[in-house]
Amino acid sequence: MIKKLLLLSLIASQLMISCSSDNSDEVIPEVKPDPKPEVELTIEEQIAALLKQPYSNLTPAQQKTKFEAEANEMLVQLDKSKTSGAIEAIKNLGRLFSLKHIDLFDGKSQNGVEEVLNISGVYGTYTWDDAKKTWTKTASTTELKFVFPAKEGQTTNNAVLTSKSTSSSIKFSNVDTYADWGYNSETQQYGPITPSVQDWFYLPSTVEALLTINGAQAATFTSNAKYSSQNKSPEDYSYKLALNDGYTWEMSGKKGTETTSKALFTYNGKSLINFNVTSSADIDKLIENVELSQYKGKANTLFSIMDNFIVIGNTDLAADAADKEALYKNNTRPASPDGENPKSDYKAYYTALNAYEKKISEGKAASFNKNTKLSLVSKKDGTKIADIVLRSEKVGDDYLVSLPVWNAQGKYWTWSPNGELFAQPYLDEVVYLKFNDTTEAAMDVYFSEIFNSLHTKFTDFTSAFQTKSK
Repeated sequence: MIKKLLLLSLIASQLMISCSSDNSDEVIPEVKPDPKPEVELTIEEQIAALLKQPYSNLTPAQQKTKFEAEANEMLVQLDKSKTSGAIEAIKNLGRLFSLKHIDLFDGKSQNGVEEVLNISGVYGTYTWDDAKKTWTKTASTTELKFVFPAKEGQTTNNAVLTSKSTSSSIKFSNVDTYADWGYNSETQQYGPITPSVQDWFYLPSTVEALLTINGAQAATFTSNAKYSSQNKSPEDYSYKLALNDGYTWEMSGKKGTETTSKALFTYNGKSLINFNVTSSADIDKLIENVELSQYKGKANTLFSIMDNFIVIGNTDLAADAADKEALYKNNTRPASPDGENPKSDYKAYYTALNAYEKKISEGKAASFNKNTKLSLVSKKDGTKIADIVLRSEKVGDDYLVSLPVWNAQGKYWTWSPNGELFAQPYLDEVVYLKFNDTTEAAMDVYFSEIFNSLHTKFTDFTSAFQTKSK
């Protein structure tokens, strides 16, 4: 673009010279140096810049109206996926898998669309026989192919999904068929009657898949991955699904001193959802033992909707884990009363249990608010809308327990339906938006309709690629 602008400037300068008067003085056009290319900010720098934005002057009610208007624009874009031929075809493929199970390993596994796109070294052509409601397999040494109807109710096989992959050196075990357990009359013991069956296959390093409908390209899927020989987890991966209807879903990640994970969902090049997170956690150590808080490190998150509303945050995962460990260590759950002892005080027990659970819930919220800083920002307006905090509070109705009564015979406890009832509240850590004017609103209530609609429509989109046989 810069070169084109310079070229146009030079052409314009030459035209100005040639159209000037017969002045013998030569006019030399001024050539300015190329502007310095923009340097892409790290996620930490982006978050720091966004957190510096002033609070919006809009009231919470005005912010809600504004957010709903812009989120509805995204819903309109997602609604268009309903007419996507590619999504309809992939959903129908998943439906056919559920009607007639296929096993890519010649055993008894039930595979769905997601498995098809993540298995290497498996070949064959599967053609749907609508009359017999089954898959017909023919041999292939180069590709995995499925020939099927693009729509439910259609009998003509006009869609083809072809997948080619290259295998990595990482071998993976998958349970094909779980053992049947029961009583063995011969051994007179309870145990496995038939042993479990395991499949072994290599994880793919690359996958290329193509969906065609009526001979025309409808969707492409590509993935690349490098795996750890230590624990078989991905060291470096990328996925991209591109539909000819305009939708693109991309994910990538890289494990290292700073582990990164990104996801981008676009429609005709316009960003609908953008997710970016970095973490200093030692993933390999956490895979070995997720309870080792010292390996959890820190994380930075940037999540945007429609490239405008952004949730930003940074979390000290190690400190949060340490605080929660201390919370449970310093607060002992009361021991259950002895049901055989008539002097056991159940009322005192439930009172202490309520106090314990209140401390734990409040402690979790306090740890989150201390170690996690989250904010909702309007990128378009250049303002911060609200901070995101947790509050421990009672949700729903209390659970009523009947206090036990020692029976007349003095032999055991009974739970009298007419006895005293003791209330146990349900406590939870609720997400709140804290606005500049100190007004707070529960996030699920504030954005309930919009977030529910967004979640439903995005789930409808992604579910097509996660269909599994039942």
